Amino acid sequence: MNRERKKVLFLCRENACRSQMAEGFLRFLAPESFEVYSAGSEPSRVHPYAIKVMDEVGIDISSQYSKSVSDFDGWTFDFVITVCAENACPAFMGKAGERISWFFEDPASVKGTEEEILSEFRRVRDKIGEKIKDFVKEYGQK
Repeated sequence: MNRERKKVLFLCRENACRSQMAEGFLRFLAPESFEVYSAGSEPSRVHPYAIKVMDEVGIDISSQYSKSVSDFDGWTFDFVITVCAENACPAFMGKAGERISWFFEDPASVKGTEEEILSEFRRVRDKIGEKIKDFVKEYGQK
């Protein structure tokens, strides 16, 4: 049976790290089940360390780009998932079947040596990866 893929939008303020990693994980783990997007209220660029740490686990997000939540005005999503603090995450005013809030610390806010910063990106990446795996188990096609 050929089912339509569920549409998922990940939201974070800058659409640079957490939402981009979540988008990359879900695209990689369940492309047959989900059509995946990410956006932010203040889009910037995909953070180079997000690209680097995702590449370390075999997921290439280098072609992804930062998008504005307004790019999706009028769209309907099955899931809209915020991945930052609710008071900092953008609001999606369109239609969403289910709205989910996951909080992950912003690895780009960490100060320190390059290795300390990369370590934080890896820690957040791994937390996001686990959450995405749980999401796929719960909502992916069987």
